[in-house]
Amino acid sequence: MQKTNSRIQDIHIKKKKRFLEKSEYLNLPDLHFYKWCNTQFGLNRGVYNTIDMWLYEYGIKDILSRRIHVVAFLRFVKDTDLEVDPHKFIRFGNGGLIKKLNEFI
Repeated sequence: MQKTNSRIQDIHIKKKKRFLEKSEYLNLPDLHFYKWCNTQFGLNRGVYNTIDMWLYEYGIKDILSRRIHVVAFLRFVKDTDLEVDPHKFIRFGNGGLIKKLNEFI
């Protein structure tokens, strides 16, 4: 039973990865990907650069994987932070961004 569940999960993960690899927004040039993040999540450029660099230094070197993690992190913040106003920029207090990144990982 456990092997079957594991296989189903592996198939699901592989399908999702193929879908994400073909995703138009993940394959945009850097500036356009940032602008997409800004539109979707109200993210300013400095915060985007910090998230991207933190994930790179954490060990996520592949750009596509890092972008997937950026989007997943931003969704995590939006879903878990009750103070996020959907019509405003995501805000992190002093040291809050790094704290959230550690919490996310």
